[in-house]
Amino acid sequence: MPSFPQPGSVTICEINRELVTADQLSDDQARETYAKILGTVFSPIPFEPDNLLATLTEQETVSQRKGSLGILSEVIQALLRGSLRPLFQPADVKLLQGVDLHTVSWHHHKHILSFISGPHHLTICDYEDSDGKSPCVLSNEYQKDVKILEWRPNGGKTLSVACKGGICIWAASYPGNVPSVRSGVTSSTISRGSGTKWILVDFLRSFDSEQISALSWSPDGRYLASGSFESASFTIWDVSQGLGTPIRRGLGGISLLKWSPSGDYFFAAKFDGTFYLWETNTWTSELWSSKNGLVTGATWDPDGRMILLSFSESSTLGSIHFLSKPPSLDAHLIPVELPEIKSLTGSQVIEKIAWDASGERLAVSYKDGNELYKGLVAIFDVKRAPLISTSLIGFIRGPGDNPKPVAFSFHDKFKQGPLLSVCWSSGFCCTYPLIFR
Repeated sequence: MPSFPQPGSVTICEINRELVTADQLSDDQARETYAKILGTVFSPIPFEPDNLLATLTEQETVSQRKGSLGILSEVIQALLRGSLRPLFQPADVKLLQGVDLHTVSWHHHKHILSFISGPHHLTICDYEDSDGKSPCVLSNEYQKDVKILEWRPNGGKTLSVACKGGICIWAASYPGNVPSVRSGVTSSTISRGSGTKWILVDFLRSFDSEQISALSWSPDGRYLASGSFESASFTIWDVSQGLGTPIRRGLGGISLLKWSPSGDYFFAAKFDGTFYLWETNTWTSELWSSKNGLVTGATWDPDGRMILLSFSESSTLGSIHFLSKPPSLDAHLIPVELPEIKSLTGSQVIEKIAWDASGERLAVSYKDGNELYKGLVAIFDVKRAPLISTSLIGFIRGPGDNPKPVAFSFHDKFKQGPLLSVCWSSGFCCTYPLIFR
């Protein structure tokens, strides 16, 4: 039987397909359960939950206030500039709330967690630091309306942050490693424990001062892809040079971008329900369309040979399987049923998905549902031979009053098993080790 956390309890971890719960959240509970195995306690990080969703709410209100006259004026101005960007903006701002923005992110090789903790702020917690329980909050005059963040692969301690008008690039500075700041950038330095300082080293300015709302690094860390709900183009940045190349297909604004782990493929989804599969050898693409609404979540398998998708109007996932080796774009879309989402929770729509880098654990949140199961995160065991099959392990319940998962993400390189972090609407970012043999 799947593990079910009773109302009033909180989930601590998984140990061999059993999700362990307690009466309250505490480091003592962690020490009594998973810390005996891992030797580490991942303390919950408090934040102001109202700030986390403030930016989206403000933007929707602004678009509503403009009305038809304001929008018409913007369209005229856009035509004069040769850009139709505002045509997509009003509808897509509202739709953006349904997309799984990557607002919590683990460093690829370190025990460093970052998440968006306010409209213009992000929080970093270094669990390897002796002062790791005192998180560092990063802010800067460039960093406005933060939407998404992602650590740079193979780039030391470097973090990219999607903002209004561009992308902030932060890097850690400590004795023996002082990063250089690009000329023209008004930098700021924020200090924290053990001599570590966080420095804003670059600001990659978006075209037309667009609000960046999608980011994805190439697996070698050389290139950064960015996109916006305001534009039909996405940009590939050579970050070391600070140069961006725009690429356009179709009309709708960009909702999601995901580079494959192998670097051979690139996925781009749009708000009009279409999405594109690119191969990165020649940068050619194939157009796909969805009958279940727009793509709200996308996550690659560890080998980069299939990508799992969630849709805005479905409780069924889809997996795209490539039929031959790169650069071939021949692929099939195969439904992945999660029958328990409907039968147990009563929900008709999956909201967010995250797939562990080992390919063995899948985290799923869902919209609404019945009172007993509302606001939980479902954890599935996953097999991939040859097609994806799932088995429900149980549900994670967060702390506080009526907690709902705002965002969640797996640590991609945690050696002792999947490590899932969830930002809850009750104001805690909690980490759950999923330990199994």
